[in-house]
Amino acid sequence: MNSQTLDVLLDIELPVTVRFGSAQMTFGDVLGLNAGSLVEFARAPEEPVEVLVNGRVVARGELVMVQGNYGVRIGEISSRGERLDTGGEANPKTGEAL
Repeated sequence: MNSQTLDVLLDIELPVTVRFGSAQMTFGDVLGLNAGSLVEFARAPEEPVEVLVNGRVVARGELVMVQGNYGVRIGEISSRGERLDTGGEANPKTGEAL
């Protein structure tokens, strides 16, 4: 890959999300949330958080505080298969995601 191609790729912006956990709630419960509401997650505080890029888990790590800001210390990079997984079931005839 030449440097011009790499420069173009490095300028692409993608959404990055840090997922602390997940919870299932009814729509009514969501509507009842307001400032100060607590949502409990089914995970221990010491469990790794997930780093998602464009909606796909690319890494896991621990939350850290750096000069008053939160950050993630990456401890594990997801496998290539996990990073490319669409999350859908495969069509048994074609092998493509449904």
